[in-house]
Amino acid sequence: MAQPADRPATPEPASPGTVPASFEAALAELEAIVARMEEGQMPLEESLAAYKRGTELLQYCQARLKDAQQQVRILEAGTLQDFQVDDSR
Repeated sequence: MAQPADRPATPEPASPGTVPASFEAALAELEAIVARMEEGQMPLEESLAAYKRGTELLQYCQARLKDAQQQVRILEAGTLQDFQVDDSR
């Protein structure tokens, strides 16, 4: 699919089941899928494949975020602390 000259190229979706290289890569691919689907120009079969890939990426991102949250809890010894603003500046 050709991109208009004034629009940056978006990454092509990977094959279903392909594990993203990173959280950031998964998020970028998911954003590209959403943008392509919002254009409304995809054929039905391509839309279904994109939707399936999008759900895989969403699950991957949610799992990575849950893992990160757990790591923060461990680092904070199970007690998350409120952020304190230093008003003395």
